[in-house]
Amino acid sequence: MVSNNEITVYANSVIDEDGTRYFLARYEGQKYLGIIGDGAEGFEGKQYSPSDPFLCPLTSANAAALRGRFSWLCPQTLGLNTSAGCGDRLGLATPGHIRAVRAVGVMQPILAQQSMRENDRTGRTPQEVVDDATWGIFQEGWREPWGADADHLKTTEHIDVCVEAGYTFYTIDPGDHVDNDAHTAPLAELQEKMQALPWERLRDAPDDLKNNFMGRRFTLGSVVLEFDETSLLRAACKYGAALAHTAEMYRHLAARMGERPFELEVSVDETETPTSPLEHFLVASELARLGVKWVSLAPRYIGRFEKGVDYIGDLAAFEAEFARHAEIARALGPYKLSLHSGSDKFSIYPIVSRLADGLVHLKTAGTSYLEALRAIAQVDPALFRDILGLAHERYETDKASYHVSADLSKVPTSDALADDELASVLELFDGRQVLHVTFGSVLDRFGQQLKDVLAANEETHYTVLASHFARHLEPFRNAKSDS
Repeated sequence: MVSNNEITVYANSVIDEDGTRYFLARYEGQKYLGIIGDGAEGFEGKQYSPSDPFLCPLTSANAAALRGRFSWLCPQTLGLNTSAGCGDRLGLATPGHIRAVRAVGVMQPILAQQSMRENDRTGRTPQEVVDDATWGIFQEGWREPWGADADHLKTTEHIDVCVEAGYTFYTIDPGDHVDNDAHTAPLAELQEKMQALPWERLRDAPDDLKNNFMGRRFTLGSVVLEFDETSLLRAACKYGAALAHTAEMYRHLAARMGERPFELEVSVDETETPTSPLEHFLVASELARLGVKWVSLAPRYIGRFEKGVDYIGDLAAFEAEFARHAEIARALGPYKLSLHSGSDKFSIYPIVSRLADGLVHLKTAGTSYLEALRAIAQVDPALFRDILGLAHERYETDKASYHVSADLSKVPTSDALADDELASVLELFDGRQVLHVTFGSVLDRFGQQLKDVLAANEETHYTVLASHFARHLEPFRNAKSDS
């Protein structure tokens, strides 16, 4: 940053165009868009004296006006390039994310990403998520492609809101329509479930589905797949209604987007049981038959992908199964395989990087919030103690909607730790999960205070975040990237 009297300018943000200078600045503790020259028309703000820059608050209207001036501030589609989703629950993390991406230089970022569930818990709107990313991108002077992910969409109403906000990447979550009981149901029950599937919405019939898949051998690279009646009915009954819902969501999205480019991700990871290679093949084949076009797909992989911690499971088994998923994705697409709840899964990143040949999307969210808490522990130990105390109070309630296994008794209380030991809670499996899933309660009580402290110590925040996020990207340095 460059200080000029009372205004501190973020040097990377400075743009000179058509005789006008645009920049981001801090003035009296607040950030403003600064404009010097004749280019202020269309922006909301004021000029304190003729010799001062025109200062504009960081409003949604000003973010939209700035995106209208500079196309690189608008989200784009990223295609099959290796990519990383950078969830930001506080709206302050984008500069740290960009610094990590710049330092490692291997993945194209999705810099605006938040699920509707997280929007509810953080009190943010999809538009605010895009706008916060816009200001962070402007601050850092990022001119490369970036995306905006409307994450885990379940209804057409959610799609509509995100289309209005300018998203380019849409993650459809049909998990509510998955029949998890089909995974273990006996054949007689599966036959009844098969007849009850929404065949009109699927634009198909039971006999046609059987003719398309049974009695045939499908060779996909080194993977050979064959369905018997039980395995076919199990896959069809488990995912049939979810496929119909996904296709309807896709058609609605395509109609709303019109000529605007967009990308689709299909998420079937939030199910009770893993997605087998046979199920993956059926899901992808049926989506294609229904006219759905997608750029990435998130199966539920074997093992456990719990929030905020490393992969839990047999790495050799994961590698063997992921190799089969990767072969299917290459043969039927190609499309990217997406890692949901992908934060901090350091043990599997080298496996995924090697086997996916760059056809991978890594989705992260909560890890950036946890690193913000690490910065808080460094600069405001008293606030971190309050947050840790609230997390102890709220964990048993707040964990209900998450797949976590933390034992609260293994998380130290704040009175058991010295100031310089507080951040050690973030090195504990149980500590990370307890702090991760209680973020909504923490933001309800301490949200503004937490944001104010991070804003006042933003370089500490960015440094901590960039260092941790770079660990996620580094294993993909040698991955191939397909465009």
